Amino acid sequence: MSRDQQPYLITFPQFGNPVEGYIAVSEYAIHIPFEVKRTFWTYYTPESITRGRHAHYKTEMVLIAAAGKIIIDLESSNKEKSNFILDSPQVGLYMPPLYWHSMKYSHNAIQIVLASTEYNEEDYIRDYEAFIILS
Repeated sequence: MSRDQQPYLITFPQFGNPVEGYIAVSEYAIHIPFEVKRTFWTYYTPESITRGRHAHYKTEMVLIAAAGKIIIDLESSNKEKSNFILDSPQVGLYMPPLYWHSMKYSHNAIQIVLASTEYNEEDYIRDYEAFIILS
């Protein structure tokens, strides 16, 4: 893990056509920059809810909008801000550790998250002021 890591978009190969439908493919050794240890998904999140609002000490993630639209606001511990919109199942967002993130969803959004670690509450930074002190 390096503090120099930056978030970036990953475009997955897509196959198919409008008549039959599409498939997007992720081969972990090629498209995902870490070994996946956990997968989870969110769905039916009301549009009035903001999820996330935390950072991780160690966990790297790739977020994918399998359906709908997700707006992701990121902030590094040195206060650099970025914003991403995921609205294609062919595109994922790589998010390194030490990024405060918050997410807003369209009601029909389904988010798939690939994570580099198993769940560990001690990896979460849930206090924004404590997060900012890390810079």
